[in-house]
Amino acid sequence: MKPLSNKGLHILLTLETELEDLLLDSVHFLQYIHNILEEKDVEVVGVTNHVFENQSFTSAVCLKESHLTIHTWPEYKQLTFDVFLCNYTQDNTAKVEQIADEVVQYFNATIIQKHNIYR
Repeated sequence: MKPLSNKGLHILLTLETELEDLLLDSVHFLQYIHNILEEKDVEVVGVTNHVFENQSFTSAVCLKESHLTIHTWPEYKQLTFDVFLCNYTQDNTAKVEQIADEVVQYFNATIIQKHNIYR
């Protein structure tokens, strides 16, 4: 099978939210993201999560197709999120865009920065 010329989409977001409780709840976020990934038939191969003293968190989800990460800063009402899915066997561009959009909706967030990197 010949690989696609577009090797994938990587979206990087910086978001702001008034829902500070969500910036402190890694368990609920990881459940939410697992549901999204399952709906989109994206395979999780590993998860790591760290909760800091102020209950902010950093999580990384390793995917068969690549990864997603989140870092929260409740003291600034902000978070960064990124998701990358490779396009080697199929075009995952729409999935990446949908995952990013659903994370923005989850946090009821305003987008401060968004970068789309086509690899």
